[in-house]
Order: sequence, then C-alpha cells, then structure tokens
Amino acid sequence: MKLGIVGLPNVGKSTLFNAITSAGAESANYPFCTIEPNVGTVAVPDGRLDALADLYHPHKVTPAVIEFVDIAGLVRGASKGEGLGNQFLTHIREVDAIVHVVRCFDSDNIIHVEGGTDPARDIEIINLELTLADMDIVSRRIDKAQKLAKGDKKYAAEAALFERLLSHLDGGQSARSFSCTPEEQALVATAPLLSGKPVIYCANMDEAGFTARDEHPYLRQVTDVAAREGAQALPLCAKLEADVAELDAEERALFLGELGLTEPGLPRLVRASYTLLGLISYLTAGTPEVRAWTIRAGTKAPQAAGVIHSDFERGFIRAEVIAFDDLMALGSMAAARDKGLVRSEGKEYVMRDGDIVLFRFNV
Repeated sequence: MKLGIVGLPNVGKSTLFNAITSAGAESANYPFCTIEPNVGTVAVPDGRLDALADLYHPHKVTPAVIEFVDIAGLVRGASKGEGLGNQFLTHIREVDAIVHVVRCFDSDNIIHVEGGTDPARDIEIINLELTLADMDIVSRRIDKAQKLAKGDKKYAAEAALFERLLSHLDGGQSARSFSCTPEEQALVATAPLLSGKPVIYCANMDEAGFTARDEHPYLRQVTDVAAREGAQALPLCAKLEADVAELDAEERALFLGELGLTEPGLPRLVRASYTLLGLISYLTAGTPEVRAWTIRAGTKAPQAAGVIHSDFERGFIRAEVIAFDDLMALGSMAAARDKGLVRSEGKEYVMRDGDIVLFRFNV
C-alpha cells in the first residue's frame, strides 16, 4: 500500500513524514523545500504479531508494511504547471490513497502561501487543481472514444459515460463522488484520475490546538468537509508526533498519557488507511516466521494464498484456519485442534481479519 502525503506548501507534510517514517526528509519554512518525493516504508503496528511471537518464538517476525511518499507542495495553478505542479500530479497518480495534510494552526513564523489559515479554502484549492487535471484527462478520453465509435459502436457508450463524468467534474465535484454502476466504475477506473483517489484529511494542529481539539474551529472545518465527501478526518500535531518519535517506550507512554492518548498518530493513520482502502490482514505463524499479510476485505482463500506465492493459489487445496482470539485463549494450536476450532476451508471461503492460516496446496 502506497500513501501520498500532499497539501499546500508549509502545512507540515515533511514534518509528519519524518515523524512517522524516521526518514530525515528536509523540512523548512519556505515553499517547495521538497522537490523530489521522499519515500519511507514503515511497519504496520499490529500487537497480534507480538502475541504470536511470544507463542511460537520464531526466527523472524515480519509485519505488513506501508509506503509513505512525501510529495512536493501544491499551489494554485498546479494543473497548468504552476509551482511544481506537473511533477506533483505525476507522483500522485502512483499512490493508492491521498493523505491530505491541512494546516490548522496560526503562526507568524511559518509562511502561509495563501496569507492566512483557512482549512476549508486550502482543501478547496487542492481539490480544484486535482479536478482540473482530471478534466483534461477525461476530455482526451472522450475524444479518443468518439473517434473509435466510428468503427465500433461500443465506444459510443464509453464516450457518453465520460461526458457525464466531465460534466460532474465541471460542477466542481470530485471523481470520488461520481455516481455510476459497478460496470461503469470499472471503466472509469481505467483512467488515471487524481480526484478519484480515496483521501484522509489530516488536520495538522499546533500543540495548544491539539490539546483542545474537540472545540477547535479549524478542525471543525476539516471534519465538515470530510463528512460532506464521505472521507475521513484525522486530527494530529505533526510537531508532537516528531517529539514522540524520539522517545523510548516508557517516556512515550507518559507523554501520550498527558495528551489523553494511548498511542501516537501512526497507528491511527494506518487504521484509517486500512478502513479507507478496505484492507484487512491475515497471519501465518510458525517457528520459521510469524508474518502479517495484507489483502482486500472480501478476498477468498485461494487469492489470499496467492499473495504469498502464485503457486499457493494455482495449486490451492484447502486452508486450515483459526481465529487469532481463539488461539490466544487456548494457548496452542494442539489445544485448538482438540476443541475443534481449527477449520478446514475451501475455495469459496472469504478471509477475515486476524485469521491465522496454513495453506495446503499441490503443484
């Protein structure tokens, strides 16, 4: 899973990126201090792996991972090449979802490219640029479909669909909110649309604002926008996240407790990302390795096995499955088998989050 961290310049993107990835990207008080995208891979926090490691004492523990990409700041006119617009838009096309960092703090020391803090306006600027870029793509798609329709009438329906989408975008609405059938959505998905990407709005607050976040007017603007779009809003303080990242486990727990939190921002961001993209994790466990595997919710057992290796899917026989909670309650796989809690599932089994699986296959 690849998440792109985007936003206007000087909203805290690189500070947040550094805090969650420990990647050491440059962070400065001027626009476009990030030119080439910074990339960092982080482990998905999952306490179930620690519990399984205590049970199996494996040689290796391998968590699922997420790749974060810190992308150059966007300004008005980016869809027409202003600032680093063309580079920015190219990098966004490569990610699975957008983490849109929105400035929700005032500061005389940190320049705001629009002259002052206004989260709703800032969100609208970026969403508009993404939509304008999409309109160019959709217009070209319509032209191509109309030319092909002269020789093959099936392209007439495609042209009509993208004309509807163009009208929708022209009304200032994102591709995410375009209403169409599942078959039409599959066709729309063949176009590399930016405003169709799932989004999490990260409301980046200063320490005082984050402490009083439930009553903060800037956060309310962000949550209102997210609610209208059916998106997610996540309040955080990038500066505090950077401070927390430098503490050891005991100091971190005390520091977070003072803020009324039980965990830093990364686990909250990961959970929001998994929910946004409809992802779950299943687990494999044994002495050689305990490991988490990421799949989409609704994936059947053979396809889940294929995430490990294509041979597992091709030669799938069955999956031996136990729920994580059942294994932990009984303390061993042998005890779970005695209780009949290890199930033998076939090709139609739909995987569940936290399933511990042994795939049987033959090729």
